[in-house]
Amino acid sequence: MSTLLHIESSPRKKRSASLDVARAYMDAYRDTHPAHRIDVLDLWSVALPEFDGDALDAKYADLSGTPLSEGQQQAWTSIRELAQRLHDADTLLFSVPLWNFSIPYKLKHFIDVVSQRGILFSFDERGLQGLLKEKKAVVVYARGLDYSVGSSTPAHSFDFQRPYMEAWLRSVGVTDVKSIVVEKTLLGPELDHAARQAARELAAALAQEN
Repeated sequence: MSTLLHIESSPRKKRSASLDVARAYMDAYRDTHPAHRIDVLDLWSVALPEFDGDALDAKYADLSGTPLSEGQQQAWTSIRELAQRLHDADTLLFSVPLWNFSIPYKLKHFIDVVSQRGILFSFDERGLQGLLKEKKAVVVYARGLDYSVGSSTPAHSFDFQRPYMEAWLRSVGVTDVKSIVVEKTLLGPELDHAARQAARELAAALAQEN
């Protein structure tokens, strides 16, 4: 059964622009693919593993070829289980608000934990090879201001949100990436409503294509 995994990184829930647009995508996806499975990973409601102690030691033991201790093995297993949800999905849907020109720390925490050799990528004399092959990703980016190229402000040069997500996805093997950007959500209710509506329509169209 094909699976869509939605990774939520906004704590605003009903007020969140990124979640609003992601829900429009999921609604259209359900209508188009009623037999497919939808998995939701809310990064604000799951206990993400800390990457210290046994987890950090397990990483370097793996790099050096040293057998893992029992504690290290348990820590590494918890990381593998979290990353498995990415492997099990055919389509990855991310809802990502802009925080301090980049991504929320919960999403960064998740990425830092699961991005390990032998879990999301391999690394040898040929270099780094992503292991999430033949998957699609849809990323909903929400920004309060206008960060588009050619805007009347230099805000675009401060955008480390979309470039970071796209670079990370490529590094783990996902090259089929579609982006939906909802901007100007802080510039008054009319602009917010119009931006969300346009993004919802694009999201629904993309879901029907996938």
